[in-house]
Amino acid sequence: MTEVVDLEGADLLTLGRRVRHLRTAAGRTLEDLAGAVGSSASGLSLLENGRREPRLSLLRALAAELRVPVTELLAAEPPSRRAALEIRLEQAQRSPLYSTLELPTVRPGKRLPIEVLEALVGLHDELVRRAHERAATPEEARNANVELRAAMREQGNFFPEVEQAAERLLASISYPGGPLSERHVEALGARLDYEFRMVEDLPHATRSVTDTRNRRIYLRTSPTGMRRRAVALQALGHLVLEHGVPRGYAEFLRQRVEVNYFAAALLLPRRAAVPMLRTAKAERDIAVEDLRDAFNVSYETAAHRFTNLATHDLGLPTHFLRVHESGTISKAYENDGVLFPVDAAGAIEGQPVCRNWTARTVFEQPEGSTHYQYTDTPSGTYWCTAQVESDANGLFALNVGVRFADARWFRGREVTGRSVSRCPDPTCCRQAPPDLARRWGTHARPAARAHSHLLAALPPGTYPGVDDTEVYRFLEAQARRPG
Repeated sequence: MTEVVDLEGADLLTLGRRVRHLRTAAGRTLEDLAGAVGSSASGLSLLENGRREPRLSLLRALAAELRVPVTELLAAEPPSRRAALEIRLEQAQRSPLYSTLELPTVRPGKRLPIEVLEALVGLHDELVRRAHERAATPEEARNANVELRAAMREQGNFFPEVEQAAERLLASISYPGGPLSERHVEALGARLDYEFRMVEDLPHATRSVTDTRNRRIYLRTSPTGMRRRAVALQALGHLVLEHGVPRGYAEFLRQRVEVNYFAAALLLPRRAAVPMLRTAKAERDIAVEDLRDAFNVSYETAAHRFTNLATHDLGLPTHFLRVHESGTISKAYENDGVLFPVDAAGAIEGQPVCRNWTARTVFEQPEGSTHYQYTDTPSGTYWCTAQVESDANGLFALNVGVRFADARWFRGREVTGRSVSRCPDPTCCRQAPPDLARRWGTHARPAARAHSHLLAALPPGTYPGVDDTEVYRFLEAQARRPG
């Protein structure tokens, strides 16, 4: 029976290494084998180095001389660990990225130690990884956000492994319940054999810096209070959850979500927060501000923590929005069917929120007040509660909402305020009222702010936006200080 051979898609480097491996195993020289199959030694050398595609007749002759089926020559896997490394090095040195370095190529001959091969391949892999990070685009960031939000929705924004890690660490100290003090945070660090140090000169764009060699965590002297507690606990989260160096933006984002969750699980422990919420539900009096006050955290932290527990422990699908005073979304989560505005990739960050939603109308309320509202939308009616908080970037609305049927469990459900949102219908709030458009449409020339971040690649660095050199110099200086 004639052997069926398919050369299409065959990897020439792997094919060449398999021929070389079988030739040397059989004790044949290039000249000897080439003569036996009607080829030249130089021609066979080109084939073994993946630089010439063989004719089918030559492959059959080689297989016959080496006493193997042709399919063995065409197998996809390299014949040995060394051959696999040689192939990867050859591929790396033929890549456009390597050519930009203007470095000489290294011939992976048999005298090159395998340790050198491993080092060269490892260095190139790291070079590719870093080049990819530096070329990451806003589209990649948005795609990563979309995928992460889908995963959070699938599990009701509840992370059991992170909950358990937080519970174990909290149980290791004498924590009496109630608000977690800075003394308790220091005790948690000590349980992990880490010391917190406050400094004025923390590197730009960092919230904390962890020195794993000297087991220190550096925090900025300001801010104090609840913000510093959260940052300290997030740093501990990376240690407890055994996060490695992120291999890309998606992993960086996932790690950030996990440490934020970890910090909230320590600040508002599930064993204390869930009974409180269940009692409030039984009394039809759930309020995010009660969580905030009971555990001395920010409204945003309490709102985030509520979404962690609402579906898993209370059976309440919910949604959360953090909206800048300009009307654009900076964070959001939903598993209750509400339709957020999205771009073509499905991302919500940076998208404008309907003017009629609670997260926008709250800015019209008296400062510091809690705002309640029902909103009729194309996906149903929702009840929402919102407050406004500020940070260095301005004012932000923190909005928690549920479906109309679930409003009965919440404080503020009696509110009579009701609005209608027809978005994404542009006549809802995107288009100017006709009378204003007629009067000003040809006379208004606003100077828009340049959103350069929409055009730029993501900030470079292993951790986006963080200057590695600045961090290393900071740690070097700290290590030299006495004490």
